[in-house]
Amino acid sequence: MKHLPIDAMRSLVTVLELGGFTAAGELLGRTQPDISMQIKKLEQQLGQSLLLRRGKTVELTQSGRLFLPYAKQILVLQDEALEQFSNDALAGKVRLGIPSEFATSLLPKIVGLFSKAYPNVALEVTCDLSKHLLHETRRYEYDLILGLYADAQSVSPQERIKREELVWVTNTDHDIHNLATSNQPVSLIVAPKGCIYRARAEEHLTAAGMPWRVLYTNPDLGGIRAAIEEGLGVTVLARSTVPDNLKIIRSGFPKLGQMAISLIKPQPDSTQAVDRLAEYLAAALN
Repeated sequence: MKHLPIDAMRSLVTVLELGGFTAAGELLGRTQPDISMQIKKLEQQLGQSLLLRRGKTVELTQSGRLFLPYAKQILVLQDEALEQFSNDALAGKVRLGIPSEFATSLLPKIVGLFSKAYPNVALEVTCDLSKHLLHETRRYEYDLILGLYADAQSVSPQERIKREELVWVTNTDHDIHNLATSNQPVSLIVAPKGCIYRARAEEHLTAAGMPWRVLYTNPDLGGIRAAIEEGLGVTVLARSTVPDNLKIIRSGFPKLGQMAISLIKPQPDSTQAVDRLAEYLAAALN
């Protein structure tokens, strides 16, 4: 009797949720070739191609779109059954501190996967500037912090997840040539002082001899994004968090360099739930 391999279906769903084979492999504890082989065998068993690979991106075929709901339903039922009869199921609450731009780009990818795998773990998410999340008087309010550092050397290699390029961002209708060449000051849409992005923008514009002014300040990415969409100016974001409806300025502005992204566990003894959420975040970031 034929049966569909659970591991292969989980690999398929995770590849689609995280947007790539490498990230899925890191989350599932497998190599990228292992993930590819699992999905290939699943396709062979079904006699249908499920994924189209376009460079680093993947998308579903028509057969894949038909199969995906079945795969998700099977996985949910299996996870529910295991949770029901497991004596050591993860439970409790994880207090996560995360910058708003990464909450917007990361959490939609991982919350569904994590919550389905660990339905008894409650996530309490706080969005704020890294400066505030990591402050000595506040950091112990959290079990896990995704922190941003201007200097990669200021965080230990064990905590550092990756380096991220910072980029200039504006809306799709903005006249980039005039922004970079006119004598008018560059209008900055930024978070309050203490934000790494703001400090980097001001520092590099000044060093390049380009006049600038802070036109609009908002601590939340949603407010900054709305102002950029209206064409009020430019901002700085980590490349991986740039929304699809905005564009990266590729010339005329100074290079901004990189920052470090780290996962910090402030509590002396982290729980298994905290460790698992950290694994999900690390996989989605890489």
